[in-house]
Amino acid sequence: MVNWETTAIIFPGQASQEVGMGKDFADTYPIARETFKQADDLLGYALSTMCWDGPEDDLNQTINTQPAVYVTSVAIWRVLQQEIPDIQPAWMAGHSLGELTALTLAGVMSYEDGVQLVHKRSSLMQQAGDDNPGAMAALLGLDTDKVVALCKSVSEETGKIVVLANDNCPGQAVVSGDIEAVERLVEVAPDAGAKRAIKLAVSVAAHSPLMLSALEQFKIAVDNTELHEPKIPVYGNVSASSLHTAAEIREELDNQLTQTVRWTESMQAIIGEGAETFIEVGSKDILSGLMRRIDRKKTRVTLNSVDAMRSFLDS
Repeated sequence: MVNWETTAIIFPGQASQEVGMGKDFADTYPIARETFKQADDLLGYALSTMCWDGPEDDLNQTINTQPAVYVTSVAIWRVLQQEIPDIQPAWMAGHSLGELTALTLAGVMSYEDGVQLVHKRSSLMQQAGDDNPGAMAALLGLDTDKVVALCKSVSEETGKIVVLANDNCPGQAVVSGDIEAVERLVEVAPDAGAKRAIKLAVSVAAHSPLMLSALEQFKIAVDNTELHEPKIPVYGNVSASSLHTAAEIREELDNQLTQTVRWTESMQAIIGEGAETFIEVGSKDILSGLMRRIDRKKTRVTLNSVDAMRSFLDS
């Protein structure tokens, strides 16, 4: 069985959504179904139906994606907690939107407040994307320093903004910014040594200055949310370090929309603390794949289906 003293729980963010997410858990476990129902009631629309039946285009809209990912992860965690009542992992972390999941499940905010804050975050980011259309692109095969230098070079050349949005794992980064700058970066990236440069199918330039228009209202929403000290250490995306107080968490969230997701550094910091097992709680297995690149010696568990949950519980 897992040694919880050396185990971290990690929660995915946007891009982990898929039609059918969480449905097998809701069909099997009443606590998961109730988690989705709570969100439906709080949001005033059937998020659960969108998660389970689509349509995919609606689920992929930022305003829907983020609550869907958040609620699915919480539902799966509640099942795990029900099956292992004394569960106490040593660390938690979440990628981008997943950071709010980690904070909720570490006791920083209530689930009800979390649903509302995630909904506000997603709607503000959607609006910022509508007001200032941007782009994002994935780069494979470049060190982070080279990606940052390439962003600076392209920004100077085009007079437009492009920045490092996600440092996901060694050799995989995501850039974000103005459409013209991102497209130019994709063109020149192979000459800089990138193995691949792929423009992503998004119109929201997350974790870039194009999100500044969302920042003020999101800060207000964070200020109006009751936050507590975490019961489990949570590693932040912006700081890549453990968040100890409500004040530190507010500062982290205030900066998260426009700053880089330092995922590689966050995972390396947790490994430095002694983590040996990483359990991904949510749809798909994106973070487990990144961990394979960060440190393939660590044990990776993905709880993204009832079958996976049962296999884990039987292990």
